[in-house]
Amino acid sequence: MVPGMSFTTLIDTQTLVDHLSDPTVAIVDCRFDLKDESWGEREYGDRHIPGAAYASLNRDLSGAKTGRNGRHPLPEPAILARTLGRLGIADGTQVVAYDQDNGMFASRLWWLLRWLGHNSVAVLDGGFARWQAEHRPIRSGLETHPHRDFTGTPRIGWVVDAEDVTRATKNSESRLVDARAPERYRGEIEPLDRVAGHIPGAANHFFKWNVNDDGTFRSPADIRARVRESIGDKAPDRVISYCGSGVTACHNLLAFEHAGLHGGRLYPGSWSEWSSDPERPIEKG
Repeated sequence: MVPGMSFTTLIDTQTLVDHLSDPTVAIVDCRFDLKDESWGEREYGDRHIPGAAYASLNRDLSGAKTGRNGRHPLPEPAILARTLGRLGIADGTQVVAYDQDNGMFASRLWWLLRWLGHNSVAVLDGGFARWQAEHRPIRSGLETHPHRDFTGTPRIGWVVDAEDVTRATKNSESRLVDARAPERYRGEIEPLDRVAGHIPGAANHFFKWNVNDDGTFRSPADIRARVRESIGDKAPDRVISYCGSGVTACHNLLAFEHAGLHGGRLYPGSWSEWSSDPERPIEKG
């Protein structure tokens, strides 16, 4: 990368092309399909950005499920640190994460690294779809990297649990933001979890509102305007982001950061955890 420069939100395809041979850059392929969990790894084997390692949402970017902690709980920090080291990431590494197009899964790795204190991580704008459309170089087969020592400590206050969310529903200064599609937020459909609806008082900001039709992110000004429509003038550091399982909620946090709206927190259990307890209140509409 440019000496002294760190990419902390998005990176464009040309910049990555210019640094494919840079030893200080670690590229991670995060392609995934919630309906076919081996799809991303198969696609990676067929074609990927040269030098990229593969990280699975289920295997590498999530922790053990208990049935009460959501569909994609956070990994234990020590286990995550070992995974990141296996992916060739260490202190001082510029990480570039990408997925198939809009950053839905790559943003999860982006958030996890920042949670552990590693700021030099960016999502490839437009993902592999844009990379291919521009006829950038590709490679096939499995790539491995020498294990590196990753050290990181979870940042205090970045994560909230169900008790924090309960308190937030009663605090007018806080704002819960639901990243799911409007019809899921309203409770008209629920394809994945036990009950439909949303957490009481939550606003809806669908993560796909952050991107253009080609999967690239909208401008900071456009995102700020859309967020204002969704949640009003609530201070960004009072936002708690959630979704179905704590994945697209990270996409909203990436978009907010890209737009200069700093300080949002993540509820990783999200609707899949909240709705697992029939005693917790829900809203529809």
